Amino acid sequence: MPSFDVVSKIDIAELDNAVNQTKKEISTRYDFQGVNGDVVLAPDKTSITVKANSEEKVQAAKEVLLSKLAKRGISLLALEYEPIEKTGLSNVKQLIKLQQGIPVEKSKELVKLLKDSKMKVQGSIQGDQLRVTGKNKDDLQAAMALFRKEADRLQLDMQFTNFRD
Repeated sequence: MPSFDVVSKIDIAELDNAVNQTKKEISTRYDFQGVNGDVVLAPDKTSITVKANSEEKVQAAKEVLLSKLAKRGISLLALEYEPIEKTGLSNVKQLIKLQQGIPVEKSKELVKLLKDSKMKVQGSIQGDQLRVTGKNKDDLQAAMALFRKEADRLQLDMQFTNFRD
């Protein structure tokens, strides 16, 4: 039976490269001279911390990071921003969480979307991914098109893998 998987994964090597490029650019930019600014990727690769001595500098560093991520092909929908918080000594930081895998509530929304569309496909939640099966590949391709169309509304970065005919 034809099927495909809907997953949400970030290429860790590209993420690491984007963070390193951001650090390099921040260290050489004139507006960051004398600013204790930094962009740190967590050791478990689940979050990025942007630090600086003012909220404006955190925003500027975040803009540099977002441009580097976009150039490297990492979807900005995979990022979840925490509020900017003070860390003492007039420094501030912002935590950016990285989405790996599709959350269960988003998977349920995708399954509901399939059922509401009256397509002849079924969705089944398998951990942090969604498997869609159907009788023919045209129905599966229509389901992919539906998911792509709704990705922005759902605020979900998704890729389609393991397409079987």
